[in-house]
Amino acid sequence: MEQGLSSTPAMELDKFIEDNLLPDTRFRAEVNAAINIICDFLKERCFRGAAHPVRVSRVVKGGSSGKGTALKGKSDADLVVFLNNLTSFEDQLKRRGEFIQEIKKQLDELQRERHIRVKFEVQSSLWCNPRVLSFKLSSPQLQQEVEFHVLLAYDVLGQINNIKPDPQIYAKLISECISLGREGEFSTCFTELQRNFLKQRPPKLKSLIRLVKHWYQLCKEKLGKPLPPQYALELLTVYAWERGSGDTEFNTAQGFRTVLELVTKYRQLLIYWTVYYDFQNPDISNYLHSQLKRARPVILDPADPTGNVAGVNPESWCRLAGEALAWLNYPCFRNSDGSGVLSWDVLTPFRKACFICLIL
Repeated sequence: MEQGLSSTPAMELDKFIEDNLLPDTRFRAEVNAAINIICDFLKERCFRGAAHPVRVSRVVKGGSSGKGTALKGKSDADLVVFLNNLTSFEDQLKRRGEFIQEIKKQLDELQRERHIRVKFEVQSSLWCNPRVLSFKLSSPQLQQEVEFHVLLAYDVLGQINNIKPDPQIYAKLISECISLGREGEFSTCFTELQRNFLKQRPPKLKSLIRLVKHWYQLCKEKLGKPLPPQYALELLTVYAWERGSGDTEFNTAQGFRTVLELVTKYRQLLIYWTVYYDFQNPDISNYLHSQLKRARPVILDPADPTGNVAGVNPESWCRLAGEALAWLNYPCFRNSDGSGVLSWDVLTPFRKACFICLIL
């Protein structure tokens, strides 16, 4: 697939995405059917036999399936289970293991009933307090297995309606993260905000995100680990589009080139949004200013100010930047007349002496 993408002319990138990266209707229907099976299990049955009453307030589909940026053939889904039994961020940290073990136990029971076939394994199973339960679901109704990652979360937001959360929620998050030394640990609590940040974006931007994710996977296969988190590349794509275009229709090759050029300039990246949190609250403001003084790259999770999704390993960015630099000379960035595709005029910190950040 690397040769296919790298040798695809710039003007044919949209067709490449349509032919190779967009999930078809049948695939989406199958994944959604699998998700419905597991959601019903988690909400209606999973904790019925638990030693202590456990109440599931809701189950939220996250990850690429929830955001509408899934790649063709990638049959996986992230499900976040919000429990009313968790009453604080610290409570989530301490008790998630016991609830994950209960889900694992109930999946085992479900498998023995033979109504559906479930294969499962717990990531980091040697830990006494695992963060996520991973398993694969297959059933007679599905043509393929679907891999699930189930995470538990404290329901700090309650029912949200695409509005800005109470600043005190973020003040509490910051305070607990600092006291526990767990910045970025509780991003699952804000899954719906992460999902909404991308879900309502124009279809073509989602296609560009798919293209960048596909390129990232090719780099991962070639370079191995460590690489920056994929989520950072997704947000970088949104940033490039918002600063460089903002249109529902745009030149895909230009957008792709812009993202790769930003990767090569990772030492200058300082990016954040004020969609869900801002500088009005003094506690949040002080914390944000400290975050923005950190070594770059800094890409703050738009839903969680404690999460720098760029990661803490500059070497991983260096490796990815080297690959991006090589790709900029490939045919996918050449016009039909042989000239190079121009990138968008994205205002980034390296072009000004002061900090230039994206503020909505």
